Amino acid sequence: MTEDIYDITIVGAGPSGLFAGFYAGMRKNKVQILDSLESPGGQLTALYPEKTIHDVPGYFAVKAEDLVADLVKQTAQFGVPIRLSEKVLDIKELPDSGFYEVTTSKTSYVTKSVIIATGNGSFAPKMLKTDDPSTFDEAKLRYHVADKEQFKNQRIAVAGGGDSAIDMALMLEEVGASVSLIHRRDEFRAHESSVDKLHASSVDVLTPVTIKTISDDQDALLLTLSDDRQLTVDTMVVQHGFLSNNKDIRAWSVNLKMNRQHFLVDTHYQTSSDNIYAIGDTASYEGKLGLIVEGFKEGPHAINQIMGKIKSGLAKHAHSTSMF
Repeated sequence: MTEDIYDITIVGAGPSGLFAGFYAGMRKNKVQILDSLESPGGQLTALYPEKTIHDVPGYFAVKAEDLVADLVKQTAQFGVPIRLSEKVLDIKELPDSGFYEVTTSKTSYVTKSVIIATGNGSFAPKMLKTDDPSTFDEAKLRYHVADKEQFKNQRIAVAGGGDSAIDMALMLEEVGASVSLIHRRDEFRAHESSVDKLHASSVDVLTPVTIKTISDDQDALLLTLSDDRQLTVDTMVVQHGFLSNNKDIRAWSVNLKMNRQHFLVDTHYQTSSDNIYAIGDTASYEGKLGLIVEGFKEGPHAINQIMGKIKSGLAKHAHSTSMF
């Protein structure tokens, strides 16, 4: 166990966790960020590094990997350590002090408070299911795209009907010879402006259809749709969403009330345990929006609440212009 006692330990190095780390460092807290992944950024880095994000204040449009890089730089200003490939195995309260012991896959730490920013927990893509049994070269089937240039001049099919599917189709339109978007409903579950961009693009929108079968066609894939149309593509990208799992977190010694995969929090983003907070996608409360900017708001609020408890008289927010 390290002998240092942290004011705040943030679990999760996604956008919400990184910004919370920056703000906590700016407020001169002793803070650290822990994440089980090899790189910071959470799902943005692991699944959507090439995705263009439009709903972050101050950015007209920004690639996911660039947003993460900027957040890391912002956090680094105050020397906040980001401990990667370090999975949190347990959090338990130390009865004599009211602090918490955080045990990871590498060591353990003592901290006065914890902010959980784990997003949707561990995640795995929802697998493609065809209407009828299919046998084909699954190397041509993708669930995420790390580099869009690898699909240059290819014929591409994207399956899905949410924002991620539309964003993927529009992104691949920039490099592909052709892009088709397949969705089982007429209506898309996406922001209206994204749907408008889709219909104004060259993407071939195929609705309402499902994929009946997939078979190999020499070096390509032959898709047979539920309306009996056939489509030959070089690559298929599935964007049906993800299955999240917080079973590891449920095994922690602290007993936190949850709403399915998310932590129930009060109006200050505190969980059912004192001085343990949850922000970003992992937090659950009435009126919650699934936007990155929500996590950016929640982190500073939680940190001010923590400081009011562990550093009496220092909870009042100071504008950043007075700190540089």
